[in-house]
Amino acid sequence: MQDTKNSTKYFIWMIIAMLFWGVAWTAGKVAAEHSNAEVAAFWRYAISFITIIPVIWYLKTPLKSDKIGYFYMFASGALTSLFNYLFFAGLSHGQAGYGGTMVTALSPLFTYMMSIAIFGTKVSNRQVIALSVGVLGALMLLRVPYEGFAFLSAESSYFLGCAVVWSVVTVIAQKGMRRADPMFYTLVVFGIAAFINMLFALPHNPFDFAAYDNVFWLTILFIGVVPGTFSTALYFVSAGKVGASRTAVFMFIVPIGAIVSSAIVYDEVVALTTVAGCLLAFLAVILFNMKRASKVLA
Repeated sequence: MQDTKNSTKYFIWMIIAMLFWGVAWTAGKVAAEHSNAEVAAFWRYAISFITIIPVIWYLKTPLKSDKIGYFYMFASGALTSLFNYLFFAGLSHGQAGYGGTMVTALSPLFTYMMSIAIFGTKVSNRQVIALSVGVLGALMLLRVPYEGFAFLSAESSYFLGCAVVWSVVTVIAQKGMRRADPMFYTLVVFGIAAFINMLFALPHNPFDFAAYDNVFWLTILFIGVVPGTFSTALYFVSAGKVGASRTAVFMFIVPIGAIVSSAIVYDEVVALTTVAGCLLAFLAVILFNMKRASKVLA
């Protein structure tokens, strides 16, 4: 009974964390409109890096890894800084709801494809079907059946870049987190991403606090602390309690937070093709991860 209550508690926390990750897309668009992609990208992870330190201290996270682990952290940090820039650049051109839906749906599919291509991961016939469904969903999300190669526009290309980059980050993280505690891994990645983004933000005077209004500072503080530190901590703590396989399913909640919050703040209307493509992509992820039911012999 106690285990059931604990699981329910972590399920609730996980739902909250995923919703905040979705809201981060709308908040990111607000921040981009009141600054620029370079400055917003820097402060997002700078704030997350600073505020996650007390969490790591509280959780007594071991701060150690090996040389290969640190290499993975640096690679993830560098790519995360690129993702961070594409995130804000895309939001300055496109819709938050569309971006949050597209990136969240496409990233797992690209991750599976990269794992197959790079690591030679063996796939079953069922998983081939799942990937085929996922490709169809991706084409719908990119609006290819209706608009051809219009997805190469500024709006979609930035978000497509986000999905590809985050897939590479995920593949690297799968290797790196075996050599370090996930929270320590995240701390280092936040720090490296913030530093690299800072280098590109310097020409825009990111430390001139008066140059940006209160809306920007309140919004970027929210993104850095709540979806950044708070939701990331909840994600890793809950993943350790409910299991990684169950945790992955909760990623499907992210688009809900993005779509609802963008509709409230910007009156954005998400196209039915986007919803259909998202559902197909999620179906592909479920089919790909579904374990074959074991036969019970009488």
